[in-house]
Parts: sequence; structure tokens; C-alpha cells
Amino acid sequence: MSSVLNTFSSLSLSRIYNNNHLQAPTHSNLTSASVSFTRRRLIVRAADTDTNEAKSKAPYKAPASGGSSINQLLGIKGAAQETNKWKIRLQLTKPVTWPPLVWGVVCGAAASGNFHWNLEDVAKSILCMIMSGPCLTGYTQTLNDWYDREIDAINEPYRPIPSGAIPENEVISQIWLLLLGGLGIAALLDVWAGHDFPILFYLALGGSLLSYIYSAPPLKLKQNGWIGNFALGASYISLPWWAGQALFGTLTPDIIVLTLIYSIAGLGIAIVNDFKSIEGDKALGLQSLPVAFGAETAKWICVGAIDITQISVAGYLLGAGKPYYALALLALIVPQVVFQFQYFLKDPVKYDVKYQASAQPFLVLGLLVTALAMSH
Repeated sequence: MSSVLNTFSSLSLSRIYNNNHLQAPTHSNLTSASVSFTRRRLIVRAADTDTNEAKSKAPYKAPASGGSSINQLLGIKGAAQETNKWKIRLQLTKPVTWPPLVWGVVCGAAASGNFHWNLEDVAKSILCMIMSGPCLTGYTQTLNDWYDREIDAINEPYRPIPSGAIPENEVISQIWLLLLGGLGIAALLDVWAGHDFPILFYLALGGSLLSYIYSAPPLKLKQNGWIGNFALGASYISLPWWAGQALFGTLTPDIIVLTLIYSIAGLGIAIVNDFKSIEGDKALGLQSLPVAFGAETAKWICVGAIDITQISVAGYLLGAGKPYYALALLALIVPQVVFQFQYFLKDPVKYDVKYQASAQPFLVLGLLVTALAMSH
């Protein structure tokens, strides 16, 4: 449920859709700043400046030998080119982004104090995970790729949409099917749980709306690094937690506040993904934090948001008379800091995947520790 202007950088780009394939730029300097679309044609132009000031380092096609089939199925960079439509559809949903949402449901169920290891509760939780992960996160990611197609034409022109590997109408159909599927499951879960008020349906609807305004104009929250990344963090931490807790218990104000605070750590995680898109964000005027503050400052904002938030939550648990949970959470912060210095702070672009794979398991375990603390 799930679902971030300074001056324009020097960039000369012309991408032309011809028979659904993206051609490399042929002009070195362009004098107007504009973005124009037709059914078969996409042209992105940035203001004329010194071409030595900024150049996109993104390759114009996926690496033929280095592309990974696993990366393609997970929807992450370094993916191999694929012609199978179902694999392309899966790539658009970015399965690598589903686990945090699934884990959020687990945390919410744990925080409710009412989850039991019986067939009915397990079935409910699995259905809620499908709603949160494959359906609504898949909807969010496909929608985001659709509205980011001009940015991807700069940063990752070999991705399915800008490369023409999947037709426009099929992308739009996928967006609608995933959205309606997620909302339908939410309504079913409300009936199954016996809710008088369809809270899961409204959480799903609200999260879907947040996903839309995050990616789509005119609001396009992701244009602002602070608002957009916090919205993303809340979608990945707060919303699935709320769904899991509402499914098995009662969603209380203290949980709402605590998870929204925890979403500041999610803001930090979202910043990690902004570093690889600096060139495209500059060219299209998106005010991501690495663009607004520079990469050096933004990487410290990123780790600060992650670490300070978790330390603050540990302090809250200590003050609430739950010292063992607080100490457990603090112990899980230590390896995150180690990996930040080992990988992310050295080179946030080169080591972004390695850092997230190393550090984020400890963050999500900290979420579960917090959830268990709230259930007692």
C-alpha cells in the first residue's frame, strides 16, 4: 500500500519512440527546455548549458552479457533484457519491494496481540500479504514506472516501458487489474474479519490514492524529496502495519503515531534509491534530496534519518517500561551503522544494493521487536 529546482543540469537528450524502440540521442545541444509526448514519440529536452557540466552515465541499452535474469524477475538494476511478456509484467511490479510490505503485515498482526497460529488466522494473514505486496505494491511500482518513463529514458532507457518492450495499453491494463484486485481482497478481508466499518478497504483505498499522487501529476509528491520520501516510508512501514493490526485487533492512536514516527526511517531508506537517479532528476527538475543538497550531504541525511529514528523508538520503549525490548532494538542498530560506514557512506551509488541487502534485515527485525513490545 505501497505503493520523493535547482537550475536545470546541462543535458542534451532526444529520445524517439520508433516502432516502440528508443533511439539514442543525435543532437549535442538543444536550446529549449521542454517535454512533449505523442503516441509513438517521446522527446525530452533540457536547457542549453555547457555540455561538460553534467552527463548521464546511464547506458543506452541493457548489458548483453552482464544482465541478470534474476535481477530481471526481481525488478532491480542490472536486469537482462527479456521478451517474455509475463516476465516483463513481473519486472514492472518489482517483487524485490514486496518483502517490507509483507513484513509490515506480520508486525501489525504481532502488535495486535490477537494473532493465533491456527489455519484461519494464517490464511487471513497470507491474503493480507498478497493484498499488500503483489497487488497494491505491484500497482504502485507499475504506476511509478509509467509516470517515470521519461526519467527512465535518461537513467535506465533499457527498462520495459521506455524501451518499448511492453505496449502502453498493456501497462495501463496491469495498473487497473492490480489496483482492483487489491481493493477487492481488502473488502473480502473486512467481511471475513466481521468488521462493522470496512477499515481494511479504506486503508487500501487511501494507500492507493497516496501511491497515485506520489507518482502522478499535478501533485507528484516525489518531486519534493522530503514529502515524497516520507510518503514512501509511510507506505512501506505504517500502512501494512495498520492493515495487519486492524485485521486481527484494534488500530489505536498510539500505534498510528509510533508507526508514523518509524516512517522517518523509511524516508531514509527511500533516499538510498535517489542516488542512482541524480542525472535524470536534475534534467527533469525533480527535487530529490541528493539533487537539492548534493550527494555528500544527502547520504548523511539518509543514515541520520534511519539511525536517529530507531534510537528514538528505543528510548520510547525504555520510557514505557520495556527495557529488554529497548536493548534488543539498540543491538539491532549497531550492525546497520557498521554497514553504513562499510558500504553506503563510501559510495551510495556503487554499493546501494549491497548496503540494503546487508543492513535492512536488521531494520525490519527491529520493527518486529517494536511490534512485540507494543503487544505486551
